[in-house]
Order: sequence, then C-alpha cells, then structure tokens
Amino acid sequence: MYSKSSVIRVEHVTQRFRVIHERPDTLRELFSKFFRHTIQYHDFEALKDVSLSIQEGEMVGIIGRNGSGKSTLLKIIAGVYRPTSGRVEVNGSIAPLIELGAGMHSELTGRENILLNGLLMGYSKRQMQEKEASIIEFAEIGDFIDAPMKQYSSGMYTRLAFAVATEVDPNILIMDEILAVGDTAFQAKCFDRIRRFRQRGKTILLVTHSMAQIVEHCDRAILLDRGNMVYDGLPERAVEVYTGAKALPAYAQIES
Repeated sequence: MYSKSSVIRVEHVTQRFRVIHERPDTLRELFSKFFRHTIQYHDFEALKDVSLSIQEGEMVGIIGRNGSGKSTLLKIIAGVYRPTSGRVEVNGSIAPLIELGAGMHSELTGRENILLNGLLMGYSKRQMQEKEASIIEFAEIGDFIDAPMKQYSSGMYTRLAFAVATEVDPNILIMDEILAVGDTAFQAKCFDRIRRFRQRGKTILLVTHSMAQIVEHCDRAILLDRGNMVYDGLPERAVEVYTGAKALPAYAQIES
C-alpha cells in the first residue's frame, strides 16, 4: 500500500466548507437569524475522497484550474485545516509558503519577522540570529530589512518569506504560487536553491500555473478537478491532460 519512506500520507480526505448565501448587515441580525435557523447556506466540498502518498525526496507538482482544491490540499497537509473526514500523516518538519505574507506581521520589520518565524518553527533566538545574515543576503531587499513589512511590495514579501523558509532547513517545503510574484532572476535563484534541496533528499510540493515549471522540475504531478484527483503520474502526461492535449475519462485516477 504505502512505502515505508512515505513522508506524507493522505487517506480518503474530504474537505467540506459551509457557504452562506446571504450576509446579515449587523452582528445582531446574524445572531437573530442563527437562533431562528433562518440562515441560508449550502455545503461545498473542496476535496472529495482524495488519497495520495508522497515519498521522501520527491518533488510533486499539483495542478488544476482555480477552485479545483489545490490550495485546500496544501493547507490540510500543512495543518492549517483539519479535514472534514479522512486522515493525514506527515513525517518531518514543514516550511509552508502557502499565502503571500502568511506568518509575517505587517507592523514588524523584516528583521523582527525573521526572528518571529524562527521562534514559531521551534528555533531559539540565538539560532535565528546565526541564520539572520544568510537570510538577509539571499532576500536582497537592502535597507528595507529594518522597515515595517507593511511597506514591502509583494516581491519583497516573497523574497524574505522564501529566504526564511529555506534557511531553516525543513524536511518538507510547500509552495503555493509563492514564486509567481518574483522577478525572473529571483525565480532562477530560488529554483537553484530548490535543486540543492532535492540533492539533499528534501521533499517539495509545488502548486503553480506554470506548466513549464511542472515539467522541468517535478518528478510527478497530481491533477485536481472540482475537488477530485483525476491524475497522478508523469508530469508531461499530467500537463497534456490538463491542457486538453490528451483525453482522460472523468475522475479516472491514473498512475504511471
């Protein structure tokens, strides 16, 4: 079933969200509707009975149209969401780069956020101070390192977040479109570091709309469609199915 070297196991995971049809204008109106059971809503399944296993050292791309469940799957693996049903097992430390600015406090400076993120990941103040110079050098944001992060551009957020996440040396790196806002030179620099991560046996999950990145960098690709996993196998074939170059029976899971 699952290899002993699996670092991530997702077993029959379903994630259901409640979507409210109307938004009460006031808090009082909300409570009134709640206690009278008149709030109109429906349940939306972002993921539907998804099972997968990711091995140590794999780089796996996750693709699909907007709303297919990609980010939801990453957040479940990272522990941000608890699945409605099913089971997730993760063996190893995770550095999640899931949302731009996540884990960063906008009122704190970049330097202060380096320390904050390190402490949240379980490192000591002294350990993060030792890593600080390398993080700042990689991020290349100059004097802005001592400015509040609310003054940062999206590209500067990305540079610092990626530098911190990769410098703390996680077992598993999760990236959700985090490099989409970076310039070409910085993306090349990031993928060079990712390649070195892979050489050291790290596991990487990548969500991106760049099919070139999927084919060039990933060992394997997973295609999601409306919460269903419809393909799990070779990156080239996944891209062909996704772009319509090759047909696939509805919700038929294929493995290479």
